[in-house]
Amino acid sequence: METAIGISADSAPYIPLDHEPNVTDDARLNQLGYKQELSRSLSAIANFSVTFSIISVITGLTTMYSTGLTFGGPVTMVYGWPIVGVLTMIVGLAMAEICSAYPTSGGLYFWSARLCGNEWGPMVSWFTGWFNIVGQWAVTTSVDFSLAQLIQVIILLSTGGKNGGGYEASKYVVIAFHGAILSMHAIINSLPISVLSFFGQLAAVWNLLGMKISGLNMNSGLSNPPFLTYSSLLLGVVLLMILIPSVATERASAKFVFTHFNTDNGEGINSKVYIFVLGLLMSQYTLTGYDASAHMTEETKNADKNGPKGIISAIGISIIFGWGYLLGITFAVTDIPYLLSEDNDAGGYAIAEIFYLAFKNRYGSGVGGIICLGVIAIAIFFCGMSSVTSNSRMVYAFSRDGAMPLSSLWHKVNKQEVPINAVWLSAFISFCMALTSLGSLVAFQAMVSIATIGLYIAYALPIFFRVSLGRKSFVPGPFNLGRYGVVVGWIAVLWVATISVLFSLPVAYPVTSETLNYTPVAVGGLLFITVSWWIVSARHWFTGPITNI
Repeated sequence: METAIGISADSAPYIPLDHEPNVTDDARLNQLGYKQELSRSLSAIANFSVTFSIISVITGLTTMYSTGLTFGGPVTMVYGWPIVGVLTMIVGLAMAEICSAYPTSGGLYFWSARLCGNEWGPMVSWFTGWFNIVGQWAVTTSVDFSLAQLIQVIILLSTGGKNGGGYEASKYVVIAFHGAILSMHAIINSLPISVLSFFGQLAAVWNLLGMKISGLNMNSGLSNPPFLTYSSLLLGVVLLMILIPSVATERASAKFVFTHFNTDNGEGINSKVYIFVLGLLMSQYTLTGYDASAHMTEETKNADKNGPKGIISAIGISIIFGWGYLLGITFAVTDIPYLLSEDNDAGGYAIAEIFYLAFKNRYGSGVGGIICLGVIAIAIFFCGMSSVTSNSRMVYAFSRDGAMPLSSLWHKVNKQEVPINAVWLSAFISFCMALTSLGSLVAFQAMVSIATIGLYIAYALPIFFRVSLGRKSFVPGPFNLGRYGVVVGWIAVLWVATISVLFSLPVAYPVTSETLNYTPVAVGGLLFITVSWWIVSARHWFTGPITNI
């Protein structure tokens, strides 16, 4: 029998349960109104690994490096990254505290409902959930599409480069790559845990190959596939940040890396403050997706402790190694205008041109750079795979609470305890979102902008309710910020409000249909649809999270 969960101030506060780990987790989930349906087998490191793989600094920084070079260059990247990193950690801390109190796959939208109470709970749960789920689909879209674009660049360079008659794939070929990648991710996520271990072994092979190249010895954790994915990604970051500047025959000076501010952006923007702000998008786009640890809590042991740990540790390690990666690659930058030019061998894909030139100038061949791009491609593949995993858990939870059309179909779990219909729905919608690129890359960028602004709005909503409506009624779990919780929460909310405005500003002047920043249009469109749907229909039948016990 399914009934609406009571959301009163004293409803299901955190109650310590001193039993075996699995019993404790199941009992706590029962307190929150749900029965255990997914396989609870993830350790703390496994939960962290999924989130770290989704953040994937190699993916975000590689994809957005050209944006960083264009808007401010070294100064924006080297100093903007730690600034955004600290503020992102504050958002993560605020989320981790709430995650500890409510460890469910629903995550953000469930938190909003509980923190608002019965009167406002269903409405805010509705908005939070849709911003969260659409933001997640946009993340998967952008990650897998960026992999498709990188594959196109790898093929271009492998066949001679743009200036050597290399093959330039059409937009239709790129979208076909995108569809194939999504299909592979959906297939992998449909497999039982025992078969997924095989892919962990593939990660192990790549990890061992990387250790052989770099001369490192990391033997711990090889039996844990999620750990292997994480260690492989981490190793890839370390390997590239050391290898590329070491191979480059011409390296930038420390003065250039730490003091050069690029104002030659070709976009008609001269204000250094404005340029710096626009360049921060590279960092903020990269540091997203850490709500995955919350969505995996129903499959994580000691979820009220390990879920928060996953959020915080994934952000922290990403900040440290992301900054190292940025420094290492930027020391190989000597000619920013050429790297950004569409006439270079990589067709304007800055980081690919850096890798290619580093090896070509030293060895007379850019093959080594192409191999390094392959390392990045593998990291992006892992990122997309984990992103689909997180998407499917969010779809499973949201449909379990009746918020989606055909909800009974999407929250079904197969014999292997995998929400297989949710997996394929997520892959299909991500493919459909990428189809906008066939019409216009401007339209596609507007769609993908939801991956940053839309997702962060979903992050901020439960935090806002935690420090406002739910301030007195909130009962923290084992992980809590104590007296600093409210202060941290307000800083997090203000930061999200700030970036929502900053990243909606024009990125080029004069503003035309081709240069307009469509971010506010995309996010506003999502808001309009969810509000209209609520007023016309959903308010009559959506009652917020419901029990299934």
